[in-house]
Amino acid sequence: MLTTKSNIATPLRDRFPGAITLPGDHDWDTARATFNPLVDQNPEVVARPRNAAEAAQIVAAARDAGLQIAPQGSGHNARPLGSLEGTMVIRLDRMPGVSVDAEDQIARVEAGARWWDIVPLAAEHGLSALHGSSPEINVVGYTLGGGMGWQARKRGLQANSVTAVELITADGQERRVDADNEPELFWALRGGGGNFGLVTAIEFRLYPLKDVYAGSFFFDYERSGEIFHAWREWTKQVPEEATTAVRMLQFPPLEEVPEVVRGKSFAVVGAALLTDEDDGFELTRPLRALGAQMDTFGMVPAPALTELHMDPVEPVPYESASAMLGDLPAKAIDDLVEAVGPGTNSMLTGVELRHAGGALSREPVGAGAMSKLRSDYLGFAFGAVPAPELQPVIQGQLEAVKLAFAEYDSGDRYFNFAEERVDVETLYPEGAVERLRKIRAEYDPDGLFRANHAL
Repeated sequence: MLTTKSNIATPLRDRFPGAITLPGDHDWDTARATFNPLVDQNPEVVARPRNAAEAAQIVAAARDAGLQIAPQGSGHNARPLGSLEGTMVIRLDRMPGVSVDAEDQIARVEAGARWWDIVPLAAEHGLSALHGSSPEINVVGYTLGGGMGWQARKRGLQANSVTAVELITADGQERRVDADNEPELFWALRGGGGNFGLVTAIEFRLYPLKDVYAGSFFFDYERSGEIFHAWREWTKQVPEEATTAVRMLQFPPLEEVPEVVRGKSFAVVGAALLTDEDDGFELTRPLRALGAQMDTFGMVPAPALTELHMDPVEPVPYESASAMLGDLPAKAIDDLVEAVGPGTNSMLTGVELRHAGGALSREPVGAGAMSKLRSDYLGFAFGAVPAPELQPVIQGQLEAVKLAFAEYDSGDRYFNFAEERVDVETLYPEGAVERLRKIRAEYDPDGLFRANHAL
């Protein structure tokens, strides 16, 4: 692709009035913003199409002008893109449409929609989606990167619940692909990220679920080592109906944080169990016996799962690190707590282990490119950076997390947790990357589209 500077921007604005934002415009900083303000992206131009037809025209115009294209939904995980010189960012927030076919249990979601747009609508029909840990996350972006949420051990990755994808390819053509129409492209899109075109909508299966046994145990932060060990032992016994995580959480002293946890630190076990209340209570009995300071478990409406992880929904400056763990021996817990646990002066906001396995470890019939995960545990840590001078401190503590995980790190990565550039071979099962690259060469031979984890 040719790198084209802003001399092409004015013709674009003339052609697409109201859809183009340029450097120097009053809303430029808003248009180019990401969820993580530490990622200061500077594209040549930002386009905000209002529908798929306009998006197709903008894609063709960008291609003809020699610009590459970086599609973005909610601006998450933008750091791996690197420099956006010669690139148009296409923000899809003006396309938030959602609908539910209750009879067939299928949702259709446009590329700007977030989970808070579709989850309540599905719930009106007694249905649930395989959403992630935050209601604010863009549905399409989350799904293209796999999608591991609170039902994952029972129902697998969200990408493998997708039944159709609507997108615009590099030739400007609007396509609808599914298992019968362009099945290779359909396979690639389900976990292959934004490497193949501008996705404008997806359709995916919904699941009957009105209520779920879910909640969190909050323990004294000083007990983190004990609680992490107990959780590890517990995960060896729980059925696939249980999806769970354990965290060391240090809540900031901010007004938007609930008063009961504001400015405090805890060891927290969260879980969602696709069971009735009696079975859920029995399954969580070993953890309840540890004597939590707060116990929020009970039957809750399915949409409450979007709030269970307590993720921030407003942009936050932060640094993060992640790993997939091929094994989780007791020593791994000891190493982690010794590195960033109580008594270490850690400033990390959250240090987490998630239990995978179950349906996540099996390749379903008709799966996409990200068919399964190859590790039974995932680690993720992040630290808010409230002041620039604290950034190297947080980065140093994240390095300590990486070092603690190093002995147990499988070498694989999970697409949506990898917020830095990684070897794409680590994101997929063996042989998938070669197949993905062949499909990309067919549909985008000149590399028009840029994804955060590029092939």
